[in-house]
Amino acid sequence: MNEEKVFKDPVHKYIYVQDNTIWDLINTREFQRLRRIRQLGTSYLTFHGAEHSRFSHSLGVYEITRKIISQFERNHYEDWPKEERLLCLCAALLHDLGHGPFSHSLEKAFGTRHEDWSCRIVLGDTEVNEVLRRVSPDFPKKVAGVICKSYSEEIVVSLVSSQLDADRMDYLLRDAYFTGVNYGTFDLERILRVIRPYKGHIVVKESGMHAVEDYLMSRYQMYWQVYFHPVTRSAEILLHKVFARAKHLYEEGYAFGFMVEPILHLIQNQISLEDYLLLDESVMQTMLTFWSQEKDDMLRDMCKRFLDRKLYKYSTFDGDQEQLIQRMEKAMREVGFDPTYYMEIDFPSNQSYDVYRAGENDDNLPILLLDHKETLTEITHRSEIVQSISGFQMGKHHVYYPEEFLERLNAEEYPEVWEMLGEQE
Repeated sequence: MNEEKVFKDPVHKYIYVQDNTIWDLINTREFQRLRRIRQLGTSYLTFHGAEHSRFSHSLGVYEITRKIISQFERNHYEDWPKEERLLCLCAALLHDLGHGPFSHSLEKAFGTRHEDWSCRIVLGDTEVNEVLRRVSPDFPKKVAGVICKSYSEEIVVSLVSSQLDADRMDYLLRDAYFTGVNYGTFDLERILRVIRPYKGHIVVKESGMHAVEDYLMSRYQMYWQVYFHPVTRSAEILLHKVFARAKHLYEEGYAFGFMVEPILHLIQNQISLEDYLLLDESVMQTMLTFWSQEKDDMLRDMCKRFLDRKLYKYSTFDGDQEQLIQRMEKAMREVGFDPTYYMEIDFPSNQSYDVYRAGENDDNLPILLLDHKETLTEITHRSEIVQSISGFQMGKHHVYYPEEFLERLNAEEYPEVWEMLGEQE
């Protein structure tokens, strides 16, 4: 590259691009599409500043990875495979390439996985694939291997996907910045100084344990205060119900007043790579806007609720109350709401929680401490703080429902339901 390219960034101040391959990847249509995908899905309905994109996050992950590798190279660590530098940078940049609009809500509704789509884009007939093949014919396959965690070199995968990786470090700092909370802040520079390549692993110098504790506690707090915020969950649930209703209507032969082919193919479970690349949040918002005028009462109503932020209310309840929930469903039907679409029981264990786990069942590589005797120890064996939050899930059962249901509910006939819902947060 004749001249280093620089992006101004609110989190990292500057993002430096020093390789032609990275610059060319950024300018592909597939990567530019990430500008039109929000990083935090429906969280903008809870935290109004959360409008940042997968594009900015992906650049941030690239930059952290670049800083880590630069530190390895400056210190001449023998365990760092220098020939893997470009592979790491490309995988870091492209790791979220397959995210769709309102990513996790869309995935749950249609059974898709963004990691699979990322690999399909990297390996498919795309501009990204063309750029990667200029490096070598097998380079796209290597990049896909790192993203999907099947690449043979653990040390390469660790930088992009592990319990202490560039992805998590960027999204915590970035999401905290744009939501306006302090929970996600930690000392990134300190962590970058204490990580090392060692015998095929990425490890942490023992003296840096407290900086890692701070990072893990920040992650823990962000999940409970931001990612699992009940208002955000309400928006996700409502969006999931919209897609579920649309899929049901299609299967019943309903004639939609408005439909675009990529979404039709998604509903049909026949979506192609080209169709998928046409999906972004502007397309989905347009779809919701037109569906808010549909003939079907439920689809129309739920779309209006989402667009106008008339989200479902929520109340807490004890988890083991099946009979009470059945009574609520009965009461809901009596006042004109189908509980299939207007009610949801939610508990954090039903969601994807990125808690730190040291067990063998976790497919994310653990955090290893390196002491002065060059002995490796998994961090929970040394840190009481990490041990206390490792594998721990707190949280409450929530029941979600339209506010109008409470207004229509016959309190005398359903006193137990009224009592539960009357204790709204």
